[in-house]
Amino acid sequence: MKRKIMFSTLALTSLLGLVGCGSSEPDASGDGNVTLEVFNIKTETAEQMDDLVATFEETHDDIEINMTTVGGGTDATAALQSKFSSGDEPDIFMLGGLADAQTWEHKLVDLGETELAKNAIEGTLEGATLNDTVLGVPMNIEGYGWLVNTEIFENAGIEVDSIQSFADFENAVKTIDSKKSELGLDGVFAFSGGETWVSSQFSSNFLAPEFNNSLNEAYEGKELELTYADQMQQYTDLAIDYNAGPLESMDYSTSVEELFASEKVAIVHQGNWIVPTLNSLDESFAKDKLSIIPMFVEDETKGKIVAGPAWYWGVNKDKDQEVIDASIEFLNWMYTDEEAMASIINDFEFIPAYTNFSSEDITDPLSNEIYTYLSDGNTVPWVHNSYPDGYGQNTFGVNLQAYAADQISWDEFTSTLKTTWNNERK
Repeated sequence: MKRKIMFSTLALTSLLGLVGCGSSEPDASGDGNVTLEVFNIKTETAEQMDDLVATFEETHDDIEINMTTVGGGTDATAALQSKFSSGDEPDIFMLGGLADAQTWEHKLVDLGETELAKNAIEGTLEGATLNDTVLGVPMNIEGYGWLVNTEIFENAGIEVDSIQSFADFENAVKTIDSKKSELGLDGVFAFSGGETWVSSQFSSNFLAPEFNNSLNEAYEGKELELTYADQMQQYTDLAIDYNAGPLESMDYSTSVEELFASEKVAIVHQGNWIVPTLNSLDESFAKDKLSIIPMFVEDETKGKIVAGPAWYWGVNKDKDQEVIDASIEFLNWMYTDEEAMASIINDFEFIPAYTNFSSEDITDPLSNEIYTYLSDGNTVPWVHNSYPDGYGQNTFGVNLQAYAADQISWDEFTSTLKTTWNNERK
């Protein structure tokens, strides 16, 4: 039975005033009205975010929000840097962990004394805290790993819960492959290695335990030894050999929308953020057929998934104080207003990172499963966000593509990973 943890409901009061610097290009009109520029990279929930903004504006006549969503096939990091370089700085923007927090540290308000920070679930602020300064508050908790279609597994004679080791997982993959024609599959996996962010996330399963499952240890790590390289090769080779197409070129849309959602493959490497996409294509899929299988890395019989805050909201300190206050008011409203909280759970399908939500409110089965892994201590953190700048995508992801395409050997792949890391951290 899944363990349910009920967090005590805490009434969140107005946020403490924060001191900010004046902006050379203020977003305040001078008549008490404020326009907030928000930079969002969660393309899969763009529609839900727009609806939430409209709801906020209905009860906040003095605050208008312009939501810019960039992501998917676009390099969101480059787009954000371009906005800052052009002087068109957003008031609220997203941070992908400690590396981003360091990059934008000089631009970020200290949110440590806000009620949002004080009521974040224990440990969820680590990915945006530098020098004891809280530079961002978590958007949500996300988990990922091997997402599977349980119906396909069952039709192949496999109970998902029976997979308790890598050997079990490998046997399940080979069994499904042997029945591929009768099951109507194009392949077992649809691993979108053409998207280097997917490969970067994949790497966390194997690098996190090397750094004692600590974001800070990974962020400060001077050397990479690849302690779990053998396990990484086992999983990598399995995905390459049984992918529905060339792993190195498959994109997200093909993987999730064309193959997984249409039940042409049994497994993808993704997280609960794909639930809204699946729901838009088939309302019954996520509810009745979606589950997650852990990876067996540190322990041959104890599997773990990756879970924790993936993204944090940061507030630009180089703005007028009324803009900073309005930015914090909007973020506070998102996670404390009853209507907004219901949307966070039901429309966004988020796992909340704040204690004023109840775990019993989580209706999405996959999110509940991920929450159970988290509460039972069977997770590792999103350490790929603590790698050297650009390492996850430009080093790991690109070289994984080369390995999958037989352009480099495994030894060359791992040697490049170690050398690049060590050079970056000198």
